[in-house]
Amino acid sequence: MFLRNLTLALAAFALALPAPVLAQSKHLLEYPSIHSPVVGTRGMVVSQNEMASEVGAQILRDGGNAVDAAVAVGFALAVTLPRAGNIGGDGFMTVYDAKSKQVRVIDFRSVAPRAATPAMFVDNRGKERAIASYGYMAPAVPGTVAGLEHAHKKWGKLPWAKVVEPALRLARDGVKLSADEAFVFGWGRDRLSKSASGKTTFYKPDGSLYAKDEVLKQPELAWTLGKIAAEGAKGFYTGEVARRIAADMKANGGIVTMADLAAYKPVERDPLVGTYRGYRVYTPPPASAGGATLLNMLNILERFDMKALGQGSAASLHILAETMKLAYVDRYRVLGDPAFVTAPVNGFISKGYAAERAKLIDPERARPAAQVAPGDPLQYESPSTTHFSVADSAGNVVSTTYTLGSDFGSGVMIAGTGILLNNQMNNFSHEQAWEAQRTGTPPPLNALAPGKRMLSTQMPTLVFKDDKPWIVTGTPGGSTIPTTVVQVIVNMIDYGLNVDEATHKPRIYQGTTTSLRVEPNFNPDTVAALEAKGHRITSDETMGSAQSIMLSGDLFLGAADPRRPGAKAIEP
Repeated sequence: MFLRNLTLALAAFALALPAPVLAQSKHLLEYPSIHSPVVGTRGMVVSQNEMASEVGAQILRDGGNAVDAAVAVGFALAVTLPRAGNIGGDGFMTVYDAKSKQVRVIDFRSVAPRAATPAMFVDNRGKERAIASYGYMAPAVPGTVAGLEHAHKKWGKLPWAKVVEPALRLARDGVKLSADEAFVFGWGRDRLSKSASGKTTFYKPDGSLYAKDEVLKQPELAWTLGKIAAEGAKGFYTGEVARRIAADMKANGGIVTMADLAAYKPVERDPLVGTYRGYRVYTPPPASAGGATLLNMLNILERFDMKALGQGSAASLHILAETMKLAYVDRYRVLGDPAFVTAPVNGFISKGYAAERAKLIDPERARPAAQVAPGDPLQYESPSTTHFSVADSAGNVVSTTYTLGSDFGSGVMIAGTGILLNNQMNNFSHEQAWEAQRTGTPPPLNALAPGKRMLSTQMPTLVFKDDKPWIVTGTPGGSTIPTTVVQVIVNMIDYGLNVDEATHKPRIYQGTTTSLRVEPNFNPDTVAALEAKGHRITSDETMGSAQSIMLSGDLFLGAADPRRPGAKAIEP
């Protein structure tokens, strides 16, 4: 067994090496990389939490497929990672079904309640009010349970109750807290104190914190999961769970009603499809703004010889930063919920538009952000988040990103349910809409409307090689989601890194602000070279938490991003 595992591991390492190097005769065993993926032959589950990854791996061992495992992981994370895992939030799932050879996207993004109006969320100067982010006005109608059920009904193999049961058991029996999990409850105390139920669930009766290795039980969440296990999504969106949500919202000034919950529907969509240097990329369409932004960036980067510039060099990072700058100035201006607006998505992700935008990049000098004007993709138009990836031995793969918005969402836990609700109402373009109304100009495409999906940066993505899934990836991170994923893809395609190396490499982020963010402890020589090109460098936090799988022949290579403690890749 040891020799077989060693052989598999060496095969994984070999993916990053040219054949002639491997052919050389050596007397000592040497390894080509300091970062090695987890190697599997029966599938792979990668998530931000080890307990949730193990839940998914066990579902695969029990005969479930990748969708069964993904649904089980989604419910488990609501228990084990309450800052982001959820049944009170929303997200996107990108599925490759090996039988039909089709890629589909399940959009289970939240929608604005019917009673919501733009005026509720801005003050008399047009500034967004805090209630869009905290408390009972912040939640939109959650989509997670409906989205997971939609995927399971279409592709799942195991009974619904069996894939929900592990989460129910974890909530009922409790989970032993890691040091990080115990820490975040202290960090999030103010937000989690927005509701009485949140305080009693996550803190001891005397208000003190649970410590590392203590067991946190969530009996009210177990009750809700029991309703979902027995009744499916209707056990969440109608009946007693919905009544408790509506009653608690009404009692505390919230606007989500039973009618809002009963009306919610996920949407199954065609993915956006692009190419990068011959590889095919599948990613969610709007209401995901992240997917279109990713394809726009890849199209621009394709105009440059990134391999020749060198991984991590100031020259390559400069091109990446300028590309990000161009994509981000466009994305919210030209994208919106397709049920409410007509947006030039195809123009934005076209090769022709990217070629024109790429001409604005000076390889030697950074363009000030204030001088980066939006483009016009219309002329190219033709007629606290977490991510998990799953692959099974039958060839099915699932990439899922879902979120509560901020860590712990709105901070509101609905009484008697254990459900933490999202704060997605702050993701509409409230201030821009107010300004448009004041000046009599057209509202932004992402303006609030009842029943409308707000734009999201979430973008669970698949990359195909030779018409087969090759990379399954995605990440949390808010505005840094598209830039994180583009760097993982470029690291693997342009620089030939294995999936673990690609995940570990330092990251940058350039939005529409004046500064280029780099991760802590970035190479000082590279920083100096970037500053010499005109970049203003800042550094504060790590970026994203990409949980990825690379498929190669019969091997499944899992990479858990170490940027957030507790992530784990597990073979079933």
